Amino acid sequence: MSSKTISVSKLNAENFSEFGDVIETGGEAIEINQGTTLRFNDLAQLDLLEHGGRPSVSIFRAKPLALPFSIRLLERHSLSSQAFFPIDNRSYLVIVAPPAEKLEHAKIKAFIAHGRQGVNYHRGTWHHPLLALDEESEFIVIDRAADDKNCDEYWFSDSEIRTVDINSGV
Repeated sequence: MSSKTISVSKLNAENFSEFGDVIETGGEAIEINQGTTLRFNDLAQLDLLEHGGRPSVSIFRAKPLALPFSIRLLERHSLSSQAFFPIDNRSYLVIVAPPAEKLEHAKIKAFIAHGRQGVNYHRGTWHHPLLALDEESEFIVIDRAADDKNCDEYWFSDSEIRTVDINSGV
């Protein structure tokens, strides 16, 4: 595999901890509502209030990506976290690099999230915009709303473009 090819791993809390939180049920739950509901509590460390920001809940609809897939852009939010949770129970691709002022190409990783896993990117984590795999997919998104700029984009030059091997590692 070329140094410009990124293999894909299955998403789990341990291998994603450098980039953020995996949002999924599991572990301890609290029984509520007279025993009719299990509450899996505090699944992500939301960080949304910097410089007067406020929480915002949105729904994003992502078109499926074309394969093979080449990474041409990553973005980061230096003032907040950003959480995504699939509504349609469909797998999706997550591409990230550690939080840093400057993107480190050698540290880019890719994960397959199954349709019952969400992600919460820590403040400053480089990530690709939403990547639906097989069909159009909707996500609940929790992020920061404010009138200031909170999105830095890094566009890859032709020599920096990385390819994701969707069939490796999973």
